[in-house]
Amino acid sequence: MSSALDSSDEIATHPEPLNRRALLKFLIPSLIGVSLFLVPFSVDDSINIGMGLMADGLKAALGDALPAIAVVVLCLSVLLTAVVKLAKPAWGRQGSAKELFDVAPLWFAMRGLGALFALMTYFQVGPSFITAAFTGGVMLNDLAPVLLTFFFFAAILLPLLVDFGFMEFIGSLVRKPFRVIFGLPGRSAIDATASWMGSGTVGVLITTQQYEQGYYNQREASAIATNFSIVSIAFALLVTSFIGINHLFVPFYLTVVVSGLIAAVIVPRLPPLSRKSNTYHEPVGCQIAEETTGGMGLLRYSLSIAVARAETAPGPRALARVALFNVADIFLGLLPLVIAIGTVALVLAEFTPLFTWLSYPMVPVLEWLQIPEAAAAAPATLVGFADMFLPAVLAKDIDSELTRFVIACLSLTQLIYMSEIGALLLKSKIPLKLWELVVIFLLRTAITLPIIALIAHVFVF
Repeated sequence: MSSALDSSDEIATHPEPLNRRALLKFLIPSLIGVSLFLVPFSVDDSINIGMGLMADGLKAALGDALPAIAVVVLCLSVLLTAVVKLAKPAWGRQGSAKELFDVAPLWFAMRGLGALFALMTYFQVGPSFITAAFTGGVMLNDLAPVLLTFFFFAAILLPLLVDFGFMEFIGSLVRKPFRVIFGLPGRSAIDATASWMGSGTVGVLITTQQYEQGYYNQREASAIATNFSIVSIAFALLVTSFIGINHLFVPFYLTVVVSGLIAAVIVPRLPPLSRKSNTYHEPVGCQIAEETTGGMGLLRYSLSIAVARAETAPGPRALARVALFNVADIFLGLLPLVIAIGTVALVLAEFTPLFTWLSYPMVPVLEWLQIPEAAAAAPATLVGFADMFLPAVLAKDIDSELTRFVIACLSLTQLIYMSEIGALLLKSKIPLKLWELVVIFLLRTAITLPIIALIAHVFVF
């Protein structure tokens, strides 16, 4: 077993006395991270977080230049990948460059496809079903600027939340209820909070890093990423406003919370998640020990564990290297996948009857649940797998407020959408396959839809 784990066991059994310097090393970065990622506040009649405001500020500053920047980034990703794969230069055979650019042929092709779609859309060249404002235009002009600005700050600031003991502190405090209720480590509470207050993609980013560092095993990382990576409160407000139920936001979000938590209890206990291995990421092994408090009070013990983690946190130079790599990985690795997968999904949704055909079995289900306009609502129950905003787009013109309420709630509880979360998970080292994401999406739909309908009928309408 690793020496890191041995030292964790020693700390768990004999925590060192707290001292002021060590405590401040835990408190100051952690409080900054919490204030940026987890504290929502109201700005101009909307809810946001500190990091979100920074991203919005950068987005406003760069403005119309962001789509062009996205095109340059996508082309650079393809060019550098081609150089490393074909020319095999010395600088691309090891280290970060190898990890970023020496990718499998499928991911190379996806990077090329993403760059091609972006170029066609930006210069309005090629088939209109690719370059249309509601397909390629959505991905390049609406989603890409958000991802570029949001992930830039997320990747840089995330170490404040995960590397200085805050996850150990909260994880130790809530490990028992999280183990009993969800079968997950207590530190996964931070993933859930970061997702709900900040962004589902930030939650997945945290989960991926924790898995790669040996703090989650395969089953835990898979369960956390697919059950706690809900969209942010800010996006939830956007959905309710767009679909015309913003006056129902409080019951809407309470419904999402209740149905989402029930799904988080059930789905990890069903295949495919229940069949995931309890082994840890092979290069690092298990780096966590959540066992005994050694007779200490829970708060004191949690502080001791957090301070011990802060003492081993990377220095400024190491943190800067990790942050730069994370930014490069997201810009050059994730963004092309999002553009490629998202554009294809939107084309299928807008120009083919595929999702209408697939949703035929949902019509009698919705009728049984007494959802008005079941035939019109059925495609919106499944199209969320392609993109998180599509259900709201399809349901916007449905007359029944109850139906729009149900579709809006369902779109937030399904979680697995390929234009962002799905692409991020497939690219990560978390062992999840495409067919498993499809099954998890359908399971979450089957579990949360009746709960949402029941709450809507009994408590809201």
